[in-house]
Amino acid sequence: MEYKNIVVALDGSQASEKAFQKSVDIAKRNHARLILAHVVDSRTFATAEAYDRSLAERSENYAKELLADYADKAQAAGVSDIKQSIEYGSPKVKIAKDIAKDYHSDLIICGATGMNAMERFLIGSVSESITRYATCDVLVVR
Repeated sequence: MEYKNIVVALDGSQASEKAFQKSVDIAKRNHARLILAHVVDSRTFATAEAYDRSLAERSENYAKELLADYADKAQAAGVSDIKQSIEYGSPKVKIAKDIAKDYHSDLIICGATGMNAMERFLIGSVSESITRYATCDVLVVR
């Protein structure tokens, strides 16, 4: 099977860096479009914004800089068809259900999380949620 639209979930972590590297290799091999995706988890700063109104703006600026940097790296590596997607909400929901659907994705690549068993039990991992709700193939990179 050849992949045409590959979504890679990026959050700036070491795990997402590894996922990005894998996504570039697969996109080049398949001559695929690479969709760089970042979800600003607005739930995490909803309460804090009562004290710091610039938090949302800083989160958006971070997301734009992060994706621009990855776009430059992908282009330098030889990927020519690159899109960027910044969404707001829960990464667990947005990546698998919205971004993948919007771009007609046939593969989602994400990094594995480093959460311990108790954290996974309480809040679940993003990668676990993506694999559960995606309608396309998912590659979780360790």
